[in-house]
Amino acid sequence: MIRVLLAEDMHMVRGALVALLNLEQDIEVVAEVCSGDKILPMAAEYLPDVAIIDIDLPAKDGLAAASELCQQLPSVRTLILTSLGRPGTVRRALDAKVNGFLLKDAPADKLANAVRSVAIGRRVIDSELALSAWETEDSPLTPREAEILRLAANGRTVADIAAELFLSPGTVRNYLATVVTKLNARNRVDAIRIATESDWL
Repeated sequence: MIRVLLAEDMHMVRGALVALLNLEQDIEVVAEVCSGDKILPMAAEYLPDVAIIDIDLPAKDGLAAASELCQQLPSVRTLILTSLGRPGTVRRALDAKVNGFLLKDAPADKLANAVRSVAIGRRVIDSELALSAWETEDSPLTPREAEILRLAANGRTVADIAAELFLSPGTVRNYLATVVTKLNARNRVDAIRIATESDWL
C-alpha cells in the first residue's frame, strides 16, 4: 500500500482528490493538510511514501515545503500539483528536487500512476512542460534586482523599497532602470509583466 500525504488548501479539491486516490486499491491517503507549514510535522508523524503538494499554499509555498521535506525526510517522495504550467515554475520545481510535477487538470488515472511511479523512485514530469522548461532562459536578474522588482510589483513606492532595504532612493531607481534595460521592457510596469509571466519573481 502506498501511503500518501495530501497538501491542498481548497477543501472541495482536497476532498475530491482524497476520494479519487482512495478508490485505488494500492493507494491510501493517510494525512491531509491545508497549509504548507503543516507538511513537515505531518510527514514526520505519518511517514507517508509520497507527499502530493499543491504549489500555491498559505503559510509556506509548496516548493519551499517540498525542498524542506527533501532535506529532512528524504524517504518521502514529493509530487507537485499546479494549475500553472509556466516553464519557470517547472524549473523551480526541478531545482527544489521534487520527484514529480503534474497539472491539476490531468486525468485522474494519470495522478494515480504518477503516485505509483514517484513511490518507486521514478521522476514524473509532464513531457510538454519539461520541454518548455528546458527551452526557457534563466532569469537575467540578480537576486537583489528580482527582490526590488518583486516589491515594486506588490505596490511599494521607490521610497518604501529604499526604507525597507536600507538603500537610497537613487540606488533603488538605478536598480529598476537596470531591470527595465535587461528585460528589454518599455517601462517598470512592462518589466513586472515580463518577469511575472516568465516566473522570475
